[in-house]
Amino acid sequence: MLTITDKAREMLEQFISQADGGEDLAVRIEIIGRGPKGFQYDLQLIENKDSKDDDIQINSSGFNVLIAQKSVQYIDGTTLDFKETLMGGGFSFDNPNPLWVDELSQSVAEIIEEKVNPAVASHGGHVDFIGINEGKALIAFGGGCQGCGMADVTLKQGVEVMIIENVPGITEVVDTTDHAAGTNPFY
Repeated sequence: MLTITDKAREMLEQFISQADGGEDLAVRIEIIGRGPKGFQYDLQLIENKDSKDDDIQINSSGFNVLIAQKSVQYIDGTTLDFKETLMGGGFSFDNPNPLWVDELSQSVAEIIEEKVNPAVASHGGHVDFIGINEGKALIAFGGGCQGCGMADVTLKQGVEVMIIENVPGITEVVDTTDHAAGTNPFY
């Protein structure tokens, strides 16, 4: 399911040895978004007791690895590596999987890229597609749309209309954005 390179294993061991309670730590991985450069990941060292109820537990290269349930189908075949650069280094994922595995999600993602994002780009904003839950498309606003007082109008009269008209099977669009977050959410 997940391959960990020698360099990534070495760095994980180093981080675990520096942490309190290192022997009871697990590597937790979750896909938290998708962007032009692929998947966006959350990689953490957590205590085993802090795992989520639906996390899938595997052993990879001797590590207890927890993968968020919703991310499992997109992690299969992925390699976790650690790459060093002039600016330091960091963990990276080589993931051969498509951004969306089902046709409904693919259709929503295409509408957002082709119709929604060009419309909100004039305001310095963008919309990220998070996923689908029971016929509802989950999105997040970013850039100039995050924190904007007109986000609800943009959602209901723009984004939702474009998606529902073009993607049969979607009944509603839900904004998951924390509009109060960010250093300058609206300019």
